[in-house]
Amino acid sequence: MALVVPDVLEESCTTRQALERLAAKWRVLLVYSLLDGPQRPADLRRRVPGITQKMLTETLRGMTADGLVSRRVLKGTAPQHIEYELTDLGRTLEEPLAAICDWATRHPAGVADAS
Repeated sequence: MALVVPDVLEESCTTRQALERLAAKWRVLLVYSLLDGPQRPADLRRRVPGITQKMLTETLRGMTADGLVSRRVLKGTAPQHIEYELTDLGRTLEEPLAAICDWATRHPAGVADAS
């Protein structure tokens, strides 16, 4: 069977749609942070330097809407305690992201590949 290469330039391409979902600046970093298990927003802000509270909230909402993250209310009365966790779908990103980390380690930025 021949390998089918998707046309990622087409808007209807599912591969393009997946890349767009993950290309948002903070999503991949939040996935990495959540690979360690459920976390509260304050913990995520500490783990991901540079992310603002607004961007954290917006990004987590989008990831929840996409089914990558689940949101759980631990304490319903004010102040609420919220926890976020990768869903089974979100956990499927671990292997592809590990492959990207491996590639980045083998091909550091700024170093020309002589091969």
